[in-house]
Amino acid sequence: MTKTTVALVAVIAVALAALVLVASGHGLHAEASWPAPVVEGEDSIMREKEHGTCPRLPPRKLRWSVDSDTAQRINCVNRHFAERAGYFETVQPFLDELGKLKEGETMTFYDIITGRPLFRAPVGRTVAEFVAESRAHGWPSFRDAEVIWDDVRVLKDGETVSTVGAHLGHNLPDNLGNRYCIVRCLLVCVCVRGRSR
Repeated sequence: MTKTTVALVAVIAVALAALVLVASGHGLHAEASWPAPVVEGEDSIMREKEHGTCPRLPPRKLRWSVDSDTAQRINCVNRHFAERAGYFETVQPFLDELGKLKEGETMTFYDIITGRPLFRAPVGRTVAEFVAESRAHGWPSFRDAEVIWDDVRVLKDGETVSTVGAHLGHNLPDNLGNRYCIVRCLLVCVCVRGRSR
């Protein structure tokens, strides 16, 4: 796939996300608040900081040899684009680790800027259900029960961010409720640091 094609796919994905937000009553400048348990954030979270919207650079060494320059570009400079749908499925070590989870175990996903936990999955569903939903939508998809709200915020337009300003993805609600499609979740914006019960 050429760079132009990848860019076009990303633009289409963002446009579709905007349509979903408008259809769900959360347009790009919606005044309505997100219902609980969502913790809504102010746009000021994403103000310009020392490194884009982040206060510092990601570490040089990231899990699965992820390039830290790419991590900075996606999480600290980007607010609109995503990798191609299904990209997360190309990271076999992640899929292998996820597949080793036993019934009732979860995997915790951490902010690469602060090291604080952002998501824990699967919660209230099986690993197979988590993976199937993520595959169906093209990006890792978390539900309300899987968000660790201490360090995650949803802006009025649905952009999902960390409290220090790292872009994580978007809340794209569907018929089951809030669905947080997290771009490069597995590779860049959060790192899997292990399993917890």
